[in-house]
Amino acid sequence: MLLSPTELLPLASYCLLMSSTPGPNNVMLATAAANAGYRRTLPQILGSNSGVALQTWLTCMGLGSLFAAYPVLHQLLRVLGTLYLVYLAWQLSGLRIGAAQQDARPLSFAQAALFQAVNPKSWVKAITLATVFMPSGLDTWAGASLVAVVGVLVGLPSSTMWALFGVAIRQLLQDPAKRRVFNLFMAGSLVVLALSLLR
Repeated sequence: MLLSPTELLPLASYCLLMSSTPGPNNVMLATAAANAGYRRTLPQILGSNSGVALQTWLTCMGLGSLFAAYPVLHQLLRVLGTLYLVYLAWQLSGLRIGAAQQDARPLSFAQAALFQAVNPKSWVKAITLATVFMPSGLDTWAGASLVAVVGVLVGLPSSTMWALFGVAIRQLLQDPAKRRVFNLFMAGSLVVLALSLLR
């Protein structure tokens, strides 16, 4: 049984909202592309979307019910994710003790995919999709697959948009001082996002 466009619209709209608004993935993509260019950031784009798709599929297949039964697990993941985001912001800022400042490097495909395990925003998205947007007319496997595919179809253009924003401002960041200010600003934004996801 295929879903009608009116049934798919709320699902796609939610995916668009979560994929296109500022979040850890998008801030990191814009920063990586501004520092390293689009081509070197492409594995990070593909990895983050693949990781989100797998996370969504697993959550829709039943992982979401585990979080519903044990809310403390979700809270623990949010705290661990927030701490990790603060650590990433520290790395991004170039303020690492005992290390020379380096340009922000894009994550590899695997790093970006695995990052979703501690990304609080991705967990919020996956759990909401599993509990609110799972199609009732499909079996669990088909419904989870459909939700994950819609997420990727919406997420890839959104991720690309954020990376292209980074590329667009790259020319403005040729001056190392400006690039340093940009990286500090993006690191600060990551910290603010991380703390806001704790609420």
